[in-house]
Amino acid sequence: MSKFLNVCQHLHSGRNTYRIVAVSFGLLCILQVAVNMTLRLSRSTTEGPDKSFQQGWVYFGSSLYFISSTKLPWLQSRDDCQQRGADLVIINTKEEQNFMGKFHRLTWIGLTHQAETMKWNWVDGTLLTESYWGEGEPNGHTTRNITCVEIRFFEQEKSWNDIRCYGQNFWICEKNAL
Repeated sequence: MSKFLNVCQHLHSGRNTYRIVAVSFGLLCILQVAVNMTLRLSRSTTEGPDKSFQQGWVYFGSSLYFISSTKLPWLQSRDDCQQRGADLVIINTKEEQNFMGKFHRLTWIGLTHQAETMKWNWVDGTLLTESYWGEGEPNGHTTRNITCVEIRFFEQEKSWNDIRCYGQNFWICEKNAL
């Protein structure tokens, strides 16, 4: 009988070992899934959207930016952006303004002044709240009904210049990356 009890105890301790191994393996699988999800989320927010899908666009913050390689007047520049599913850039933050300066080009942005309203408006209809005018700007340089804005002094944070809209500049399009 004692031999039978020894065999039963041995089998019972073997089951406990099996249970410990099975639970440990299950916990390891759960940990692996959590690590994989964390890494995927981390990678997608730092690298941005699929670069092959957005060829020619630059990712920054939560937006994609297209920087032209040719020059056009403001209205034609905006038309080009809209054909790309975007619009001329709206600068919302100091970080975005500094990012624009990295392109080292005189570029149109999506800000205009209408003579009849006497207000500065972005292309989406919102009013200008934070500005980065160059020294002495805006100076009302134009006599037209509408005045456009370019990034002129790109090496400086305060780089905006009001100018006639029919001049030719490079331009920056912006669209939501999501």
